[in-house]
Amino acid sequence: MIKTVIIEDEKKIAEDFKAMLLKASSETEVLASFSTVRESVEYLSANKAPDLIFSDVQLSDGLSFDIFNQVNINSPVVFVTGYDKFMLNAFEHNGIDYLLKPVDERDLGKTLAKYKTLENHFTQHSFIRSFLQKPKTRLLVRKGIESIPLALQDVVIIYTENKLVYVLDKDGKKYIADKHLGELELELDNSVFFRVNRQYIINIGFVKSFRTFEKVKLQVDLTMPDLHHHIVVSQEMAPCFRRWISQL
Repeated sequence: MIKTVIIEDEKKIAEDFKAMLLKASSETEVLASFSTVRESVEYLSANKAPDLIFSDVQLSDGLSFDIFNQVNINSPVVFVTGYDKFMLNAFEHNGIDYLLKPVDERDLGKTLAKYKTLENHFTQHSFIRSFLQKPKTRLLVRKGIESIPLALQDVVIIYTENKLVYVLDKDGKKYIADKHLGELELELDNSVFFRVNRQYIINIGFVKSFRTFEKVKLQVDLTMPDLHHHIVVSQEMAPCFRRWISQL
């Protein structure tokens, strides 16, 4: 059974898509349907990841890409939208396919078949991957023309600024990373690193304390005294941060 979640801000379209999906495959189960970024973040943060997510791109409170920037989730995503201008972004956020509205039943059938093919491939190789995969201990960064394998235990924060991704170590040295923040979020150990908002990922080893900020957010103080960064956990991520910080 393929356990799915639908993210679509127009109720009628969501209902019609659900009916089409269940008709296309008797092996499909729709666990939930959401219309906003906030609802989706809350559900995906608190529940087991579905097998497959169908998501519109433009929602009433933002782009669905914001969901996958806030939640560390590896579920494959099929983006469903009336515009093809988001196609490149879609494939940077776990996208395995892209459906244009109005969705054709044959195209949906092809997408489900594609998912099954990928599922079979990954299932067959899951043992090999789990055997070979080791915890990531270093991050390749750049300083000038040099490439440096930086020990992750020394990384304090990773952040975006002026469209670049920077890495700051415990000695206050700043480096450049060649990957997007979303890519790094998926690669890093989520028991050690946490993405507090769209701009920052922090290391739990350098969290000194945190406190309520603007009633619904959290402000995090790190152990580095001269760190000139204002680290604020967004309202959507505050409950997840509390769970993360209390896991140790």
